[in-house]
Amino acid sequence: MKILVHDFAGHPFTAELSRSLAARGHNVTHVWFSGDTGPKGRLSLLEDDAETLSFLPLGAKIDYSKTNFVKRRQGDIAYGREVAEVIARTRPDIVLSGNTPTEAQEPIVAACRKAAVPFIYWCQDFYSIAASRLLEAKLPVAGHLIGAYYRFLERRQMHRSARVLHITDSFRAQTDAWGIPAAQVEVIPNWGALDEIPLTPRDTPWARAHGLSDQARFVYSGTLAMKHNPAFLSGLAAELAAGEQLVLVSNGVGVDHLQQESTQKDLKALKILPLQPIADLPSILGAGDVLLAVIEREAGIYSVPSKILSYLCAGRPIVLAAPADNLAAQILTQTGAGKVVEPEDIAGFIKAALSYRDDPEGAAKAGAAGREYAEAHFQMDRVCDRFEALFDAARKG
Repeated sequence: MKILVHDFAGHPFTAELSRSLAARGHNVTHVWFSGDTGPKGRLSLLEDDAETLSFLPLGAKIDYSKTNFVKRRQGDIAYGREVAEVIARTRPDIVLSGNTPTEAQEPIVAACRKAAVPFIYWCQDFYSIAASRLLEAKLPVAGHLIGAYYRFLERRQMHRSARVLHITDSFRAQTDAWGIPAAQVEVIPNWGALDEIPLTPRDTPWARAHGLSDQARFVYSGTLAMKHNPAFLSGLAAELAAGEQLVLVSNGVGVDHLQQESTQKDLKALKILPLQPIADLPSILGAGDVLLAVIEREAGIYSVPSKILSYLCAGRPIVLAAPADNLAAQILTQTGAGKVVEPEDIAGFIKAALSYRDDPEGAAKAGAAGREYAEAHFQMDRVCDRFEALFDAARKG
């Protein structure tokens, strides 16, 4: 098949999907927004990549802003049109598109309909619902109207899709409520890039290069955005003993907040670093004794923190603040790979993190459980089998 995989955010696991599909003989074009500043996968050709694989960054000239609503909206629309132009020009056999803002997705869906290309809506979260709640909190009247428009668009996009692909069964309730036929909905859980994140000793080259302490290390790696409460991290940093460190490898509005708070409160334990090259990710995660993640309650209903999947590969204990019914929370609870607290429970988050510091045997057991889960569920051959079956079904109608 001639496949266009579009991942607005450029995540590591989606890049590996494209690589694996190309290795099976498919002609794969992997598209992403080059203006997004979040963590990125290996988005360029490697020596052993298939000749049928290509990577296509778009949107380099777009003046994009995540903090200015008008600029962000204009950027989303302009970017979506660029993807639409690629679809019109290349005429793929199928398009898979995920992690995409609602107004960027709209011209992509329209281009597929015009070219009679089956479109798969890869629902990583319900973007319109998350955006609605944020807008309504900031702009009670206008935000409600804008949110209603976004929900109308996302619902229509799903109805116009050959298939809607969820990452968790819990998302079905929303598509059921929107009247999406059950036969049109599939579920394939996300996965971590297992082959890219081997188990490493604690004393990693990256830890040495950044002068990390030999004492307890707590690591948060990935975006710290509006749906991630930075108070969990500053609260933990304030409780750490001399020499212990909370290492934040991140970007986003939450990082700016923590930098200010660190200065004001003299949080000596907090070490803030920018996002690092993807090749350093195993070394970053391996350097941690405990890996951390947070997500707000409302965002946690419709979003699964992808960083948890990488954490599982690293074989380190995880502490997550998220709703109990969030898929990542369920994985940690069911496997024993980590501890989960409610999204408002800062004290519980701190207690859970410190409990792993004080119980090395329990921490090692949790880390091993996470790696065992990753090895059982993140094999790319099995993932590709499921995607090929999905593509075949979508093309048949």
